[in-house]
Parts: sequence; C-alpha cells; structure tokens
Amino acid sequence: MESNRKIIINVGRQIGSGGRIIARMLADDFKCGFYDRELLTLAAKESGFCEKFFEQNDEQKGFFHSLFHLHSPFVGDGSFYDNEFSQEGLFKFQSDTIRRLAEAGSCVFVGRCADYVLRDFKNVVNVFITANMDDRISEIRKRKECTEAEAMKLIESGEKGRSTYYNYYTGKKWGDSSSYDLCVNTSLLGLEATEAYIKEFIQKVLNIDL
Repeated sequence: MESNRKIIINVGRQIGSGGRIIARMLADDFKCGFYDRELLTLAAKESGFCEKFFEQNDEQKGFFHSLFHLHSPFVGDGSFYDNEFSQEGLFKFQSDTIRRLAEAGSCVFVGRCADYVLRDFKNVVNVFITANMDDRISEIRKRKECTEAEAMKLIESGEKGRSTYYNYYTGKKWGDSSSYDLCVNTSLLGLEATEAYIKEFIQKVLNIDL
C-alpha cells in the first residue's frame, strides 16, 4: 500500500456482538483514526449545537418531538430555526463531520450510516458484525448487570432504533447482507479470530500489506 493512501472501514454491528471492540482493533492494526461516539462531540463543535441534541439523535429516529421541551440556549450562535434545527439538520451536520474526517485521513467509523455517507469515497470496506442471540444477551447482562429479560429488552429496543434510523436515511436495510461487503458472526470464531479474519479480508480487497 502506498504510504499516503487513505482507507475507510465502516463497521455496523448488532448490540452485544463485540462490533465496537473489533472496530477498535481494526483501527489499531491499520493505524486509522477511530470514531464512534467521538463523532457526536466533533459534530457538536463544528455545528454550534449542544452535544445533548446529537446524543439524543444518536442512531435514533423519531425522537425529535421531545426536544421541543428544551429551550433555545442549547443552540449555538444563531436562532432556533436559523440553524436548520431539525433531525435531518443534525444528520447533515454529523455526515459533514464524517466526510471531513474521511477526507483528512484513514478512518474506522462505527455505525451512524457512515457506509452510506461515504458511498462515493474510494478504498472503502463496509462490514457488519453479528453474534448469536444467547451470546449477545450474555454480553449485555455482564455489561449492564441485568436479567436475561432486561438484556433482551435492551437489545430489541436498541436495534429497533438503529434499524429505523439506518433504513430511513440510507434507503437500505440495516443488517441485510446486500448493504455490506462482509457480514460475520463473532460467535463462530470469537472476537480476536474474527478481527483477524476481517483484517485479512480488508487487506485482500484493498491490496494492502501491513
């Protein structure tokens, strides 16, 4: 790989699949910038909006009516409406931040429709990470210290939000194999071996030698 060649890795993930961990490992291996929730802070700074709005909008569709109970001081320099304050406006600001980062250097993005936002960029690989439901429930139970029923509810509600958000903004189907270059189940190999598999796939697709 040429030393100045940029690459982009976009990682979609089911809740409890270990997708974020694998994305971080890929960023380390390929020496890329890593962006997950960090995008919210960056988008807020660049747009002038309060980060609270981006947090409430984060991979969620249909939240917006609740924000009108908040007051305009949360908004930046302009007025409530002059800043194009809408859910679509927040998505645009976040997308602009994703594109700016991708133009600046190699990146790994976790979720947030980055695969769609960067669809016209070169040297991009889009990955979706899944896991068996029992493993995902076990992971959420450990992470949240909750019951099996509570873990299942967290997974179902969280993924309903992610899928609705992704489908709305991309016109594609979240988690469907046709939306990605590679879909892989971490329950089969474990996180480290799965990451190694994805790493090798990316190297072959983009003709990279590490």
